Amino acid sequence: MNVRGVNLEVPIIDLKNPDEEKVLCEIVEACRDWGMFQIVNHEIPNHVIRNLQNVGKEFFELPQEKKEQYAKPPGSDCLKGYGTKLAKEVTGKKGWVDHLFHIIWPPSSINYRFWPKNPPSYREVNEEYCKYLRGAVNKLFKRMAIGLGLEENDLKEAANVDEMIHLLKINYYPPCPCPDLVLGVPQHTDMSYITILVPNEVQALQAFRDGRWYDVKYVPQCPLSFTLVTKWRY
Repeated sequence: MNVRGVNLEVPIIDLKNPDEEKVLCEIVEACRDWGMFQIVNHEIPNHVIRNLQNVGKEFFELPQEKKEQYAKPPGSDCLKGYGTKLAKEVTGKKGWVDHLFHIIWPPSSINYRFWPKNPPSYREVNEEYCKYLRGAVNKLFKRMAIGLGLEENDLKEAANVDEMIHLLKINYYPPCPCPDLVLGVPQHTDMSYITILVPNEVQALQAFRDGRWYDVKYVPQCPLSFTLVTKWRY
């Protein structure tokens, strides 16, 4: 069931709040009760986020034949690469989304064949974003571990965070002549330990809570974090 016109205001957590105990409690409650929260003062500079969004937008504005140079191999189950409007049909509606998917960490797992050379700054921008992202993720892992009654590095070590695959997916939703017949992204559960969503100014995110789908109200350029089950508490 969809609840239209009703917004969920997910928890907003200030990671620079000097009251560390309060921050820890907020993260634990958000992971346990929501599975998602918005983070502010996350130490990822706004210009880094803007640059990431800009190079993604510039890529999707390229001619189709240029984007196809980074397409997934035909018939392959490979996640990495450029894809377009090929999402499976759900409840009679087609997925209507272009995407670019590739690894940004660790360096040993990166295949630059899927990193666009145009715009020219694409690689530099992604590497800078990855540097800050890893710092933010490490801090979240530490606080989540403490919330579970573990030592602060236990989750990081269990997940082997230093070598853990970091995937970047950029979604682009082109105008559709029949919007009532399509979905941007079908309902799904992410496959990761943590998903960091960097939204733009278009308020289009929905979340499932208490048996219903709600629109999610968020602050643009302040990432949202989604967590998976950990020790049956998150």
